[in-house]
Amino acid sequence: MESLIFWNYHGLVFLVCIALFPRLTMLLATSISILGGPLMFLGWLFVPHITVAILATHFYWSSNPILCIIAWFFALSGTSVESKCIKKGIGVVLR
Repeated sequence: MESLIFWNYHGLVFLVCIALFPRLTMLLATSISILGGPLMFLGWLFVPHITVAILATHFYWSSNPILCIIAWFFALSGTSVESKCIKKGIGVVLR
């Protein structure tokens, strides 16, 4: 498989958006239900940061390992912070 380079396909704005708003960015940037199937859709729905890290590792590990490590850092820290906020009732309420 040919090595993909992240910066050939995405820019800094995409990187910031996928780190901060993974569900919205994946929804707008990809066709999740068509490309990934039901497993990717469930990942998008329940653990979006982990889904982003898995996809980054799969596609970009050979060309950008530092980017993948950062994605896993966001995945593990972002998911734990979200769950702590939800347990404490500090979650964002959309009105």
